[in-house]
Amino acid sequence: MWTPQPPVIGLLGDDRGHRSHQELNALRPVLARDLEVVAEWVPTDRPFDIRRYDGVWLVPGSPYASDDSVLEALTVVRSEGIPFLGTCGGMQYAVMEFVRSIVGGPATHAESDGERPDNVVSPLACSLYGEERTVAPVPGTRFASWVRQPFPGMHFCSYAPTAEAIGLLEEHGVVVGATAEDAGAEVLEFPDHPFYVTSMFQPHIGASAGEPVHPLIRAFVSAVAG
Repeated sequence: MWTPQPPVIGLLGDDRGHRSHQELNALRPVLARDLEVVAEWVPTDRPFDIRRYDGVWLVPGSPYASDDSVLEALTVVRSEGIPFLGTCGGMQYAVMEFVRSIVGGPATHAESDGERPDNVVSPLACSLYGEERTVAPVPGTRFASWVRQPFPGMHFCSYAPTAEAIGLLEEHGVVVGATAEDAGAEVLEFPDHPFYVTSMFQPHIGASAGEPVHPLIRAFVSAVAG
């Protein structure tokens, strides 16, 4: 008798044992048990076929072992409608790919490319590494339909999309779904896609302490399962 297989999420990134990665590994059995979805690591320094996954989560930990592989995978995910969640570094690289592919022109990252005029990701004026900030959903956005009230969001970021890059994205239909002090755009909702959402805060932090699965992750899993 044939048994349906659960959807599989690819955790695109490199497990380096950082706290963020430890929390992701703590979340994986919770997703399997409570939401009936498998989450498996997809290391960036090995060949992979991103199309084999029902959803892709570009996880924190940039620069990645292979930035080129990540950016190529993002083009496939965005153009082919694969449900996508990008957090911290995942947000930064999604912005880079979108500017290069849709807006047009160079788009670099100050961390890996050095500080230069075409940076679309630059150092934060105030580092948010290990810092908590109040994340405020923007009324009327998709994110606000999942998370109705401001909440504390944990960050491990020292870089973020520039204000100029956010302005360019908004001109091309990207929506700012949430904001926070010192972080600017906390959530970005990308257009013409079933689910392509990114966040500065890391919604999986707290999994090891048994905290409930964050609504952003639940919305992503729902899109994957659907």
